[in-house]
Amino acid sequence: MELYKANILYSRSFDEMVVFNDSCIAVEDGKVEGIYESVPDKFKNVKVNDYSGKTIIPAFSDLHVHAPQYEQRGMGMDLLLEDWLNTYTFPEEAKYKDIDYAKAVYDRFSDDLVKNGTFHAVCFATIHREATEYLVKNLEERGIRSFVGKVNMDTSSPSFLCETISESLTETEAFIEHTACNRFSKPILMPRFTPVCSQRLLEGLGKLGRKYHVGLHTHLVESIWEEETARKLFPSFSCDTEVYEALGLMDNGPVIGAHFIFPSENDIRILKKHGGCAVHCPEATVNVIAGIMRVSYLHERGINLAIGTDVGAAPSVKVYRQIAEAVRLSKIKNFYEGEGSPSISFENAFYMATKGASSVFENTGSFDKGCDFDALVIDDLSDEQRRLTPQQNIERFCYCGDERDICAGFIRGKKNNLQG
Repeated sequence: MELYKANILYSRSFDEMVVFNDSCIAVEDGKVEGIYESVPDKFKNVKVNDYSGKTIIPAFSDLHVHAPQYEQRGMGMDLLLEDWLNTYTFPEEAKYKDIDYAKAVYDRFSDDLVKNGTFHAVCFATIHREATEYLVKNLEERGIRSFVGKVNMDTSSPSFLCETISESLTETEAFIEHTACNRFSKPILMPRFTPVCSQRLLEGLGKLGRKYHVGLHTHLVESIWEEETARKLFPSFSCDTEVYEALGLMDNGPVIGAHFIFPSENDIRILKKHGGCAVHCPEATVNVIAGIMRVSYLHERGINLAIGTDVGAAPSVKVYRQIAEAVRLSKIKNFYEGEGSPSISFENAFYMATKGASSVFENTGSFDKGCDFDALVIDDLSDEQRRLTPQQNIERFCYCGDERDICAGFIRGKKNNLQG
């Protein structure tokens, strides 16, 4: 049993944030036992870890991040998606054929996730199985709950980053078999997006999904270019999302659709039907995609929502910065589009970065009884002339703070040594 004294803050729902001032959270076997205003008699002999004045929050979840693009963050931000991919991303990802290069980057990437309080992640890798298996091993050893996919792309791709259907399916199956028994870092199917995948490849991936009970993570209607290309390449389907449904990829595990900026009503219906999660990547979408997710509208339609950084289209793995950016962009969208795109609150965005991911990673993102104690201790960012409430403190952290303000981190109750 461990006791931690601090201000305690977490999301109960999309609209409700709960705060316990100067209270104790009890943790047993890595899970939350309860929150108490003072130490109860039954714990009177338990040492109290005193973080008074600081605020404990759930660790962040990044539900869409490109680990191999870590080296290109902050580059090519004057380009739109198709040109950015061809100029920067595809040449960078080709380097992961070199396992030594992959190891060096993935080590830095994984350390940076943890330092910035991201303890749950859904990661794109590349087409290279050996490098992707190293990424999984790296995350597993750090205890980061994650889904990782070996990327699939067999058409309309540069020759140096293109597989045959047979190669793609064989390597994907070997990757799944190698990683499926992991405790924390699990495999997921990862066709990059419909413009670079043939129907035969997607049909084969659907069969693998059913065979191994493996879910799907892909880009869904992220840009007008992608949405139009999908309809041209798959004319017998009404929308991007229907392609994956019809070919058997959406019934086998978590379904995670990155961006989901330009969905049709059919896209929304299908994603909701399968309990899928739409991932908002605020900075990335304005950097290279030029679109903003309709967060409030999708929430009202019953879609599960979460946040992703989408590094390297975003400049860092700081999920907390995406919370701030999500609020900013919603106000811009509301200003130009009016009542059809109501802006979101800080509470809404914080929920998406924490509890919103619980549709993918169960028992995370909250401090309800029985949840994993994946937590961050955030320093008091008050000024001498103005004391901040816990909520104001976390809002200031998301807008102004950085990893130096994370005093401690806990993964399933175990203190992480990459925080202070």
